[in-house]
Amino acid sequence: MEDIRRKPSEGGAAIDKVGVKNLSYPIVLLDKARRKQHTVARISMYVDLPREHRGTYMGRFVRILSRYHSEIDLHKVGAILRDMRKELEADSAHLEMEFPYFIEKTAPVSGVRGLMDYRCRVVAQLSDRFRLRLGVVVPVATVCPCSKEMVEAGAHNQRAEIAVTVEFRGFLWLEDLIDLVEDCGSSEVYSLLEREDEQHVTTRALENPAFVEDVVRKVARRLDEHPLVTGYEVAVESFESIHHHDAYAYICRVPNAGDSQKTGGGW
Repeated sequence: MEDIRRKPSEGGAAIDKVGVKNLSYPIVLLDKARRKQHTVARISMYVDLPREHRGTYMGRFVRILSRYHSEIDLHKVGAILRDMRKELEADSAHLEMEFPYFIEKTAPVSGVRGLMDYRCRVVAQLSDRFRLRLGVVVPVATVCPCSKEMVEAGAHNQRAEIAVTVEFRGFLWLEDLIDLVEDCGSSEVYSLLEREDEQHVTTRALENPAFVEDVVRKVARRLDEHPLVTGYEVAVESFESIHHHDAYAYICRVPNAGDSQKTGGGW
């Protein structure tokens, strides 16, 4: 049959990314505590397309993914991208995965255990070099320092999220990235608490008021000091309880030239 995709394009423009988006797919990830964890990811896969070709082979993306679905982890991402470049005759390949990741978390006083889910993301690219970023959104609580200063008892507090994306050398566990930022707010958030835990968490939050500016700087300082992290983006959003707006702070640090060469990275 005639290959219509390889006919000349009418527009004549090269395309930076073309492929499949928001494919829901079961994957297996490395789990630090239990070796493996099954979850479902929303996956997007793209390649570039030269101006002389009308279209790409959409079915090949799914075929390549099916080859790896039972063993997708950070070690396999490079192989997936190489297969995409080869089989789709492309110069660059891109892979994005978003998925919930579950960690058992212990309450601070009673010791009861409950599963916490974290929104995680992997973004990878292969062209002249390989680039990999790992991201996670961590829920915390924040207490307003201004409110604490003005009110004799209590202060307004709210849920917040710390969104971190890092580029790194070597291997970085999701669990370790979460641990690094989870206590940077006024208090951590738990899925299950007894009464004595609620007292502890509420007291700790009131004793540790923090603006979003305080939180984002604390996270950035820890990432600056981490031996594996070569670049990062960190954003903190506080879902305000007494204002009709949210509070937001953001810091970006790109890898320096030396680290980019080590990781094959760069923002």
